[in-house]
Amino acid sequence: MRVTKGAKIIAGTALLALAVAACGSGGDSSSPGATGGGDTPVRMEIGEPQKLFYPSDTTETEGSEVLAAIMTPLVSYDDNKKVVMDLAESITSDDNTVWTIKLKPGYTWHNGEPVIAQNFVDAWNFAANQENVQSASYFFGRIDGYADLNPGEGKTVTADGMKGLKVVDDSTFEVTLAAPFSQFPTMLGYTAFYALPKAAFDAEGKVTEAFAKKPIGNGYFQFTKDYAKGTDQSIDLIRYDKYPGEKPKFDKLQFKIYTDNETAYNDVAAGNLDIIDQLGPSSISRAKGELGDRYIDQPDAGIGYIGFPLKYNKDYENVKVREAISMAIDRQTIADTVFSGTRAPADDFINPAIDGYRQGACAVCTYDPAKAKETYTAANGPKTLELGYNNDGGHKEWIEAVALNLRQNLGIEVTVKPFEKFQAILDELDAKKYAGMFRMGWAIDYPSPENYLTPIFSTAAAKTGSNYAGYSSKEFDELLVKGDTAKTPEESIAFYQQADDILIKDLPYVPVYFYRVNAGFSQHVKGVKINLLNQVEWTSVEKV
Repeated sequence: MRVTKGAKIIAGTALLALAVAACGSGGDSSSPGATGGGDTPVRMEIGEPQKLFYPSDTTETEGSEVLAAIMTPLVSYDDNKKVVMDLAESITSDDNTVWTIKLKPGYTWHNGEPVIAQNFVDAWNFAANQENVQSASYFFGRIDGYADLNPGEGKTVTADGMKGLKVVDDSTFEVTLAAPFSQFPTMLGYTAFYALPKAAFDAEGKVTEAFAKKPIGNGYFQFTKDYAKGTDQSIDLIRYDKYPGEKPKFDKLQFKIYTDNETAYNDVAAGNLDIIDQLGPSSISRAKGELGDRYIDQPDAGIGYIGFPLKYNKDYENVKVREAISMAIDRQTIADTVFSGTRAPADDFINPAIDGYRQGACAVCTYDPAKAKETYTAANGPKTLELGYNNDGGHKEWIEAVALNLRQNLGIEVTVKPFEKFQAILDELDAKKYAGMFRMGWAIDYPSPENYLTPIFSTAAAKTGSNYAGYSSKEFDELLVKGDTAKTPEESIAFYQQADDILIKDLPYVPVYFYRVNAGFSQHVKGVKINLLNQVEWTSVEKV
């Protein structure tokens, strides 16, 4: 459930017919000094994480990147999007309902304690309990007993844990689902499913704020000090040398917090920052020439959207208004001009990188300005609209392009509202305070078409997930259940595609483009690789 901060965009100097200034002003610059020698860390740019480091409350890319450096997931994914065992030795089931998870030996927490099965059970029960208000809580909704910990608003929690979780021994635990779900192992690489050590919890079984400021992990790196959110401009880690698997080839890692993408790129070009995983619009035209083979351009499974606050603003409740807005967006020109041809116009809610995508599935994603105007007028659409976006991710150009399309093709006034940080617009959406259209992006959590549907558009995700539209459809939810419980992957995909058709009909969001990864790194590192989850593979990075 990783909503993305950045567009990771390729952009030319033209913006349709407009000259648009580079994104952002000011911002934080990293300290001078190359990272190629001595005791200096490898430095990577991130935006400020939305929250402290509770794994089951971290649902955006910035915090997830940090947690991925200090935690080891049960599974990970290879270049072919296949599940591979990571901390798990095996994950097996005879009926897709009762799953046995065995852990590999030798893993320890950064405080020296062994990683045991109880650590997973404790973490998952904490995440599922509605009293703990964790954003990724509903990911545990398939486990038998979830309703006891999450009975709903105004109701009381009636259990200490989910009855579907059972510790067999220190290296084995059993998970019983409420219904069969063949893709359960695929989910387990997601941030919410990390284990937590005993030290994370207080006497009442709550994860402490002290832990969330300086989490104890079981992965490659460990925190060196508390993180003071809103004050600290960096998050400093050192390698955990007792990690039992392949270790990073360098000792120190620093996540440097920036509010301006172009400043970060300039620091990479100057050698004062080592890795930037999303290039801004004014820097991309220079990046190929300045970085050469240190410029990364590769396929990505993400999607960029325009979202509608359906539950909180009646201006958008008529689907014909939303259809008109979709048809008014010139996706191809935006892809070709703003993104210099490195994006594809989105025509489905499922990305082409994942099984289940259907070319041309979204008919109203086709540019048709005449029909858009006719439809909008007939629907008595609002005369003025607002479109919000985060200014720290390189979005200004394409958002301005969308706004221009709507002004010209619908004959209305459109105001563009920048938020300085991604966390700011997320907080406004979480609090149901922002009522305008909003830019949103999705970076895949695990390689399944279901991941484009349940976390963003299910009714359950409107409560604690990433359903910022407040969208709810009984038919859609029922199709998800059918996909989840199908006996074969092919049957699952067919049901997920039917659920996809409901989204295309209802349009809670408008898909605009399919992502690519466009990143860069300094002359002081080599071997930078970005994986399916848009996270750096730290074991491949070397200092030069």
